Amino acid sequence: MSKSHTESGNSLGNVHGSVNPENLTGWRKLMAFLGPAYLVSVGYMDPGNWATDLAGGSAFGYKLIWVLFASNLIALLLQSLAARLGIVRGLDLAQASKNAYPRFVNFWLYILAQIAIIACDLAEIIGMAIGLKLLFHLPLIWGVSLTITDTVLMLYLMNKGMRKLEGFIISMIFIIGISFLVEMFIVGPEVVDIAKGFIPNNLFKNDKVSQQMLYIAIGIIGATVMPHNLYLHSSLVQTRKISRTKEGFKSAIRFNLFDTVIALNLAFFVNAAILILAATAFFKNGYFEVAEIQDAYKLLEHIFGKIAPVLFAVALIASGQSSTITGTLAGQIIMEGHINLRIEPWLRRLLTRVLAIVPAVFTILYLGEDALGSLIILSQVVLSLQLGFAVIPLIHFTSDKKRMGDFVISLKVKILAWASAILIVGLNAKLVYDQVGDWLAESKSADIYIYIFVVPIVIGIALLLLYVFLRPLLYKHNDQPAFVPHGIAAALDNLEPVQYNHIAVTIDFSKNDQDCIRHALMQGGKKARYSLIHVVETAGARYYGKQVMDNETQSDVNNLDKYVDALTKLNYTAEARIGYGGPAAAIAEIVNTEGIDFIVMGSHGHKALKDLIFGTTVDSVRHKVNVPVLVVKPAAK
Repeated sequence: MSKSHTESGNSLGNVHGSVNPENLTGWRKLMAFLGPAYLVSVGYMDPGNWATDLAGGSAFGYKLIWVLFASNLIALLLQSLAARLGIVRGLDLAQASKNAYPRFVNFWLYILAQIAIIACDLAEIIGMAIGLKLLFHLPLIWGVSLTITDTVLMLYLMNKGMRKLEGFIISMIFIIGISFLVEMFIVGPEVVDIAKGFIPNNLFKNDKVSQQMLYIAIGIIGATVMPHNLYLHSSLVQTRKISRTKEGFKSAIRFNLFDTVIALNLAFFVNAAILILAATAFFKNGYFEVAEIQDAYKLLEHIFGKIAPVLFAVALIASGQSSTITGTLAGQIIMEGHINLRIEPWLRRLLTRVLAIVPAVFTILYLGEDALGSLIILSQVVLSLQLGFAVIPLIHFTSDKKRMGDFVISLKVKILAWASAILIVGLNAKLVYDQVGDWLAESKSADIYIYIFVVPIVIGIALLLLYVFLRPLLYKHNDQPAFVPHGIAAALDNLEPVQYNHIAVTIDFSKNDQDCIRHALMQGGKKARYSLIHVVETAGARYYGKQVMDNETQSDVNNLDKYVDALTKLNYTAEARIGYGGPAAAIAEIVNTEGIDFIVMGSHGHKALKDLIFGTTVDSVRHKVNVPVLVVKPAAK
């Protein structure tokens, strides 16, 4: 395997399989690059978007179309910056943040990003529960509770072939999008009024209507420009294998821009159709408070017949499920990048789902099913409130001439990006200020609690946002070396070999490596071949397998090569072998395909609870191979 002298490693392999875009031309090359933005765009058509579009259209007619349009333009800009970061630096947004900010700040950035993912998951839960109710007439409390089982189903289907699952889900969303577009034309909206809706309205008046409009507008922004999608996109673009040259970067950025523009504009047209439909069917007929997803299927039944509600419900479940998949992947990227914590995907998924189910169940039990629509909109507002903590670092990183080189963003793009960030932060600040003021005015007895609990939290978040903005300016180029998850390869010397044949040694770049290699050499001596195996467990490796060559993979390849070089200098025959995804399966595959007849593995020394959280490798490998396994326990401290 080749080494790289760049900060980042090669991008991830082609998402469609083993096709290398660099060997293609014209339309075939464009088609090879299409994919990441479509997966990201799924989050732009989830139940949260449908709820905010219905609420905005029914309450204010066409007046918020400009907010939807502006949100889409901001999303196009920011997603293209996320793609540029991933392509040029080979780092996702969370990894770049880990390098640029102190550990304490990264911890809180992770907490806020995780809250955003939970808020997004909350919308998916409610959307799927409504879909189940429409299909099977299940009470919403049952539907919400049943969504916890999709953790097992999702992981099972992803292991069987995530691409086929994604294709089905996106197809269903496409069908419902076409249904909304067709119905929009059947209802016959006023074209002139729609055009007027693209003219910005004043959201900053102090009257109650403007405050309500601002609240829904921020919900639309949060539903459209999702913070976790920025993390996800910066990672997914690495699924394309490119030459790490100036021309290779330029080509990848251009084709990924096409991908982003096409996918996000399709999402915009679907969302615009839903808002226009709500404005025409509800607002014009005097139904100003219709903000529930359940009401939309009645429109479909009225226009298309009884098959329409079924189609709507299936698509609603599908969109929620697809967004759950992208949320799971984004959650792994955020956890690994910000705090370097890697746990089993099923447990990470389960924790997120449980934390999202609790507020949904509480709302149904104490406020009733009718309050779920408001809860969805609230979840999208929470997403918007977190945007600044993702957007500001992203702009800093892509504006860094030293790190981005010739691919640093231009002054014009930088101005547009900062203007978008100011707009997002300004709208959020206005919303928070108005909301706290309303709480203080409505309940004088609760003033003390607001000042003790709410105000300090708001101040703390504002200070954190200010720090995130200022640190890259005050400490320019002071970030840490590129993210190296497993440490640096240790020097190898004074090794006493003993003879064996073809031996595999599992490597985890810890202090145990030297003991493992020593035990292997004792078995085989200088006559044996030694395959040093390391498994990359990143989110990209887990889902895209052998095509992965992202920053962590390249770092691991370089570290593994150091071990190989050290053994070669000592006259041993050694080679590096990289596996991808689940450690046990990857190790077993290498052992079984290369005819290895002895394995030396280091024991992680986990207790039962840690085995549950992080997974166990040694026992799984022993059951997957038919050769002896020598387990080397960590040296006593």
